[in-house]
Order: sequence, then structure tokens, then C-alpha cells
Amino acid sequence: MKHLWAPWRIDYILGPKPDECVFCLPKDTNEDEARLVLHRAKHCFVIMNKFPYNNGHIMVCPYEHVMQLTALPPETAHEIMDYLQFCSSVLKEHFHCEGINIGLNLGQAAGAGIREHLHFHLVPRWNGDSSFMAVMDEVRTMPESLASTYKALKPYFASAPTHC
Repeated sequence: MKHLWAPWRIDYILGPKPDECVFCLPKDTNEDEARLVLHRAKHCFVIMNKFPYNNGHIMVCPYEHVMQLTALPPETAHEIMDYLQFCSSVLKEHFHCEGINIGLNLGQAAGAGIREHLHFHLVPRWNGDSSFMAVMDEVRTMPESLASTYKALKPYFASAPTHC
């Protein structure tokens, strides 16, 4: 039997769960770096995943606390698509990734860890890396800390399509 060691996950598993939604941002931006918020646009924002599948795993989230794609106003849905395109360019430029998984899990049955507030994942991928969730055979490494990745990606958003 092989074991996959992911000791950073224990903080999430055993740690306190917030009473409020982690994707409902305060108006104040003082916590943005601690929350790993890379950018705030008019209708959505970009945030890093604190428990990433790969380095550079980021998410695009609407400000609205909704769990259905059909509940988004058209201007929010359009801006989210703009940011999925923009973030794809950022990830390709910075990480030189050969592919990107982009996904939305609607509902717990679809794999949504936080089902109440929809959010889109962007995960950089390289030929020869392990599958989306490496749980079999080989273990992949995370070569860069979240703080380093945040500092590296943040400047790209100075040229983002919209700002709040």
C-alpha cells in the first residue's frame, strides 16, 4: 500500500470552520493579502486556493452569494468569463503551463467543497504531471509557497480588464 502525505491539509480538516462564507469578502481590502485575494473587479474577484491541487491554483468568484449559475446577473456572468480568459493568460505567461483545467462544481454531488457560493477553478497543468487529484501511485510536490506565488501573480492584475 502506498500513502499520499499531504500534511498541510490537516489545518483545513481540523481547523475551525468560519461561520461566514469564505467567498463573501468584506468591503474593506485590508485582509486581501491574508485571504489571498489577487484582484477585485466590478462583479467578481480572483483568489488563490489555500489548499491547491497545483501551484497557481486560482479561482474566479462572483461577489453574489449564489449557488446556481442561472442566478448570476448577465453582467456578472460576462465579467467572470472575461476573468477566466484573463487568468488563463496570466497562468500561461507566469507558469509556462501546457494546459489549464477550468471547472465549476455546482452542488455537493458534483464535488463542490463550498456549494453555497459558486466559484470557478483554474488549475495549471503540465504534460507528464499527475492526474487532477493525485491519489494513486506517485506523489506530486508543491515547489512554491502560497505567499511566494501570491507575490509573483499579484502584479499581473494591474492590467486586469476591470477594477472595483
